[in-house]
Amino acid sequence: MDSTPAQTFDVLADLRSYPHWWREVREARQVGENAAELRCRSVLPYDLVFEAHHNAKDPDAGLLRADLLGDMDGTVSWRIFADGAGSRIVYDQQVVVCKPLVRRLALVSRPILKANHELMMRSGQRGLRTYLAGFQAAANPQALAAPQASEAPQASQAASNS
Repeated sequence: MDSTPAQTFDVLADLRSYPHWWREVREARQVGENAAELRCRSVLPYDLVFEAHHNAKDPDAGLLRADLLGDMDGTVSWRIFADGAGSRIVYDQQVVVCKPLVRRLALVSRPILKANHELMMRSGQRGLRTYLAGFQAAANPQALAAPQASEAPQASQAASNS
């Protein structure tokens, strides 16, 4: 990611922000200091609703871990590492889908459900990358600023010499 580990950690730790950058996370409702109820839907026409409760939130170690309870039960974690000027993220999930409809569909539709999950995860990665790029732009507004007046004559002079 083109953001510092601290910026990346802060965005991932804020469960309420997920719908802003991960389009398949349709809703996030705070249910506790370190917990939110998330409603997710990818391509297939069903929602998964679950609570995510942070059980580890260590910015120095770059570790976020949450227990999930609801239509999905298990544990997910994000590990955030410095990588040059940016950060690298490793996501791990050990979950079981508990929603009866999805469990029944899994017996005959495993490849479709797996593709649905892959699409959601890729979309989340793209959305996070774009969202974090906005943080970088806000932190370094000079990178987006128009050329200074003193720079403009040099550019036009170079153009007239060609």
